[in-house]
Amino acid sequence: MTGIVTSALSDFQIGLLSFGVLLILIAFRIPLAAAMFIVGLAGTWLVAGNMRMVDNQLKTFAYGTLTNYSLSIIPLFLLMSEFATRGGMSQALFKAAEAWLGHRRGGVAMAAIGASAGFGAVCGSSLATASSMGKVALPELRRLGYSGALATGSLAAGGTLGILIPPSIVLVVYAILAEENIEKLFTAALIPGILAMLGYMATIAVYTRMVPDWGQTVPRLDYGQRLRALVPVWPVLVIFLLVIGGIYTGVFSPTAAAAVGVAGTAIVALANRGLTFAGLRDSLLATGQTSAMIFFIILAAGFYNAFLSSALVPQTLAGFFLESGLSPWLILIGMLLLYLVLGTVMDSLAMIFLTVPIFIPIVTQLDFGIPPAEVGIWFGILVLMSAEIGLITPPVGMNLFVINAMSAEVRIGETYRGALPFVASDILRIAILVAFPAITMGLVRLFY
Repeated sequence: MTGIVTSALSDFQIGLLSFGVLLILIAFRIPLAAAMFIVGLAGTWLVAGNMRMVDNQLKTFAYGTLTNYSLSIIPLFLLMSEFATRGGMSQALFKAAEAWLGHRRGGVAMAAIGASAGFGAVCGSSLATASSMGKVALPELRRLGYSGALATGSLAAGGTLGILIPPSIVLVVYAILAEENIEKLFTAALIPGILAMLGYMATIAVYTRMVPDWGQTVPRLDYGQRLRALVPVWPVLVIFLLVIGGIYTGVFSPTAAAAVGVAGTAIVALANRGLTFAGLRDSLLATGQTSAMIFFIILAAGFYNAFLSSALVPQTLAGFFLESGLSPWLILIGMLLLYLVLGTVMDSLAMIFLTVPIFIPIVTQLDFGIPPAEVGIWFGILVLMSAEIGLITPPVGMNLFVINAMSAEVRIGETYRGALPFVASDILRIAILVAFPAITMGLVRLFY
């Protein structure tokens, strides 16, 4: 059977066809990890012509992949996110941001964006950020008469800051797949993450001037009241400085910093009486389940990527693009546009697992006018930004469904419309980061 197939198709053609098979399996709701595992092993069998290579991979891949020390950061950041959610940090951040911004036009929605950025700095998960901020901010937005579109759209967009502001679990996965430095990726993500927050606030400012029935403001507070509103936020600031500041200054490795973050958020959750024994058990179970899912995907991606390498797919595509005479910028834009398309039907992790092993060998050999060592980091931030758009892009934007489910009176179509201005803001920001790589790499060059 394998001889008939391989005689009709080259290894490269089998590799290309595997993408279609993989997408079909995903369309039939086969879990991503299972789909990649099946296609990877079947493809290896077809390319090798026997089961010997498959047997060797099954013996060695699990141990070789899952004993990677860098993977330990994932459950730690997930547990940190669980404790931060239970510690009431989202409410303190929102109230503080509302005290400073609530009196402005669209200020309460802007406060939700600012609080989402702050929560993302101790969370690392987009869905957790969207869910936590939705519970806190959505009732206030609706009480003040904000339209369903603006209220749900802004909260869904704000949730994406959970993976844009470091620490970010998606960036950790990218670092493992692309073999890049986690510290440098976290450093490079900070300024683009802040730009995302400011861009979302600017989007709200424009929206509320174009749409008259946007909502109400809250009374202006004096500076004494505003400063007092910042007092409950100090634990978030301390944890952020310990985790991210420790990484940037070299005091902690990313794994050690994640452990410090877990301890810090646990202390805050205990102090706020948000972490009971039952809550601790649920947090550990949720962390274990999510970590197991991510680890299985990483393992399955290893099998699939090994098959693609044996079929010479990355090498052949890299050679094709390098010899095509196409501008490196045109190739890069084409990749980013593909992410925008895939984001309408896939989640961010699925896109990264499927595309990064193919794109990295191509991108790192192109000349963008910056040092080759920086290309992988810069591209990683662009990938992160593009994947983040998928979280608020219909029809599969997970943040849209999370927020819409919290507001029964708002139709999903309204949430879709409310998210579109933020998608436009994302695309504009990506264009700026593509045109000016120094914005992304500035802090990396300063610290390293």
